[in-house]
Amino acid sequence: MNGEPQEFDVLVIGGGIAGMEASLSLADMGYKVILVEKTPSIGGKMFLLSKVFPTLDCASCIVTPKMASTANHPNITMLTYSEVQEIYKEGEGNFKVKILKKPRYVDLDACTGCGRCEEVCPVIVPKEYDYNLIGRKAAYIPFDTAVPKKAVIDIDNCILCGACERACPADAIDFTQEPEILDVRVKAVILATGYRLFPAELKTQLGYGRYKNVITAMQMDRLLSPTRPYNAVLRPSDGKEPMNIAYILCVGSRDKEVNNPRCSQVCCMYSIKQAQLIMGALPLADITIFYMDIRAFGKGFEEFYRQAEAMGVRFIKGRVAKIEELENGDLLVKYEDVTEGRLKEETFDLVVLAVGILPDPEIAKIFKNVKLELDDLGWIKQVDETGNPTATSIPGVFAAGCCIGPKDIPDSIVEANAAASQCAAYLSMIKEVVK
Repeated sequence: MNGEPQEFDVLVIGGGIAGMEASLSLADMGYKVILVEKTPSIGGKMFLLSKVFPTLDCASCIVTPKMASTANHPNITMLTYSEVQEIYKEGEGNFKVKILKKPRYVDLDACTGCGRCEEVCPVIVPKEYDYNLIGRKAAYIPFDTAVPKKAVIDIDNCILCGACERACPADAIDFTQEPEILDVRVKAVILATGYRLFPAELKTQLGYGRYKNVITAMQMDRLLSPTRPYNAVLRPSDGKEPMNIAYILCVGSRDKEVNNPRCSQVCCMYSIKQAQLIMGALPLADITIFYMDIRAFGKGFEEFYRQAEAMGVRFIKGRVAKIEELENGDLLVKYEDVTEGRLKEETFDLVVLAVGILPDPEIAKIFKNVKLELDDLGWIKQVDETGNPTATSIPGVFAAGCCIGPKDIPDSIVEANAAASQCAAYLSMIKEVVK
């Protein structure tokens, strides 16, 4: 893609479930799509989940075929480990885009994904895909079903020992690679950049980052996943199976102290999902969920909640004020029981924080000569929530998924298809104008 700017119909930013769905929908209509994902593999956060609520279907079984279809569609050009740096609008249906393609230090055409480089690499660093529960090598393949399944050299942690070069049977390691800037022209843009998880360490009274046995719900989802780090549900401090687990809901949601008064919409249900899965993995475990309100608003959600109650999950309406670590690694939870109107203490051997989801307002900075409007909390603003909910403040730029606001996977997929339809309508309109 060097030399003259390549031209595409649509740029899709973000390779999660919404970005893949929008790309496939447009590509099936015959439009040429360029999909840009900043991590080494498409799939987004959905691939990291164990199962989806309320059906408990396998998350990776749903998303993996989408990943393969996206990578192999003839109308989709996929750029992973790349970031959109600048977008200039030059009239209707004309966007000039600058993309940074980061060096993997691996020849994608030559690499076979055999993993030999990972086997011999002597450097171990925390693994981002498992939220630092275990380590990975400096030369690594992100996960077993990554798309593309190609190695990456983490040059920031690489010690340049040359072991990966010597071991690679395809001679694919290339430390001479440098960042590339790609110039592209498109007629429309779809933003599907997803969300950030609330940094739980900001709630210092809950001890995340200080107490080993306080983890986030995303870490617990990794422990429950078929590709789980330990191949079992174990607490981090000593590798024991936890028998008394507490969930604390609304960590970083509905909280003006951290400037996020909004409900994240998924925390209640993913916590109930995990509670049911834990009872399958650890039948003797006791599970308690501390909540302010249970918001089971979707189809089948109320029944899912009642099912968890029937299975023996204990629900306590009340705020957790503080967590203290005991000498054996157990956790003393101090909370208010609203139903009884009393302050109480209880000991658990593992505490899971149901962290909320936050916007990534950095996306607005890539638009250089037009303004992408955000709402008061940093989500992409919907200029017409009822008539065209995926339209943004910039004509020709659409948004889908959690970059607009918190939502679950089915709603993200529906919104992605809506964005693709509105984008197709826009492309048809500008085509008629050009005529």
